[in-house]
Amino acid sequence: MANLRLELPVLQNWSCHNCGGCCRQHLIEVTEAERQRIIGQNWTAADGVDQPVLAWHAGPPWKKRYRLAHRSDGGCVFLDDKGLCRIHAKFGEAAKPLPCRIYPFAFHPSGKSFTVSLRYSCPSVVANLGTPTSKRSNELRRMAEEVIPASAINSPAPLLTPNDRVDWTDLQPFVEALDHTLADPSTPIVVKVVRAIAWTTLIGQASFEKIRGPRIRELIALLMEAARLENPHVPESPEEPSRVGRLYFRTLVAQYARKDTVADLSSGVWGRWRLLRAIVRFTKGSGNIPSLQTGLKEVPFSALEPSFGPIDAEAEEILTRYFRVKTTGMHFFGSAYYDIPFAEGFHSLALMLPVTLWLARWHAVSDGRDRITAADISRGLAMADHHHGYSPALAQYAARRRVRSLVELGDLTRLCYWYSR
Repeated sequence: MANLRLELPVLQNWSCHNCGGCCRQHLIEVTEAERQRIIGQNWTAADGVDQPVLAWHAGPPWKKRYRLAHRSDGGCVFLDDKGLCRIHAKFGEAAKPLPCRIYPFAFHPSGKSFTVSLRYSCPSVVANLGTPTSKRSNELRRMAEEVIPASAINSPAPLLTPNDRVDWTDLQPFVEALDHTLADPSTPIVVKVVRAIAWTTLIGQASFEKIRGPRIRELIALLMEAARLENPHVPESPEEPSRVGRLYFRTLVAQYARKDTVADLSSGVWGRWRLLRAIVRFTKGSGNIPSLQTGLKEVPFSALEPSFGPIDAEAEEILTRYFRVKTTGMHFFGSAYYDIPFAEGFHSLALMLPVTLWLARWHAVSDGRDRITAADISRGLAMADHHHGYSPALAQYAARRRVRSLVELGDLTRLCYWYSR
């Protein structure tokens, strides 16, 4: 690992601001070594821990898998009143489970290098607060050495299309081209995403059996230019998504809108019944949207459909940074995203634009407003990215089929334009 190149998201800053959100949102499974270490720390009520610190998470009785326990209010048993970790305070950061130490970073092998991305479920990541990642290279390299096995250097590149795989050297131009498309400062984020959808769709339909080396860059350049000419600007009167497209979109956005904390997953029969009712209402798409999280009120589905005005400059920056960090960090396909091929993975990532805008509208209407702000975008993005790439439901055939159908019907592009107006 020492000789591998580190690819950092240079436009992203981050430092922990002790909000405690990650300690409430995430289920932390521990290894057997971590479990034994935590047991050996001998936590008592005098330390502020008055309940078992570990819980049986999964697996049969003879091969149990454990997680950190959570209190009845949803917080990790080790979360104190100041938003700090008791393990960290008493024994140092190295004593915490690995998932706690690396959050919100994500590491992915990339041939002779490894990329670093971040999870936007953390509010400090969304707000770009803290130390530039460029100044954390030594710390991030140490983390990566714990996360990425040494054998990863020999792993093949992810699938480019369902039927084609190129080597790491030939895969890199596709990632670079996506970042180039998304980085254009003179073009609105919605147009950039739509252009990327257009040329990656053609990539997903092509055969690369005989296309390698310089010919790959030539093909990408031609497709990018065609996508630019076909999508020069935001249309004055965006076409409405189709009825089927809206149905598929609502079923997907319902997955992003739900809150799967330990407390929610432990809510028993009533919790499962509540989710089932919510799914039915999202499928129908009429009446009121069921409230799935605190701060989101039961407002009419129809209230989210009128124009909410253009995306402002601050929200443009947030969304552009999000897509570029996910793209350069290769956090949207391959092992980083359910082993999905490149083009399909980007289409799932592109769906995050209308999903985030829809959730931002829901926040605005819940507050009695008919315009969205950068704060609404930030809340919607943090909510959606909590699930993106981590929810098992999004890896299932039905969810993937819906995303593919949205592309085939042209509705993914329509949804981007419709909810950005």
